[in-house]
Amino acid sequence: QVQLVESGGGLVQPGGSLRLSCAASRIIFSSYTMGWYRQAPGKQRESVATITSGRSTNYLDSVKGRFTISRDNTKNTVYLQMNSLKPEDTAVYYCNAARSSTISHWGQGTQVTVSS
Repeated sequence: QVQLVESGGGLVQPGGSLRLSCAASRIIFSSYTMGWYRQAPGKQRESVATITSGRSTNYLDSVKGRFTISRDNTKNTVYLQMNSLKPEDTAVYYCNAARSSTISHWGQGTQVTVSS
């Protein structure tokens, strides 16, 4: 069974930084598009950043220039470096591994709270 385990969430002050990690197991990690999604209370889940097997990246407009997604295929891990955090970045962040529209796996989520 595929496992995606997120870590690195927490409470941070506005302007601060966090680095999320997602360790994957039981998949051919290098062949998957990996992504970070988030869901704030009362809102729909949205795509924050994705990175393809060829390392092409895509970002939500509101995080461009502040967040960076990367992957380490030797460790089966995807990262999300989040800088200059804002209160509106507060959400549960989910890791996703996808090979197609029908093959998609989700982690359990990690809470990120940006507050003074």
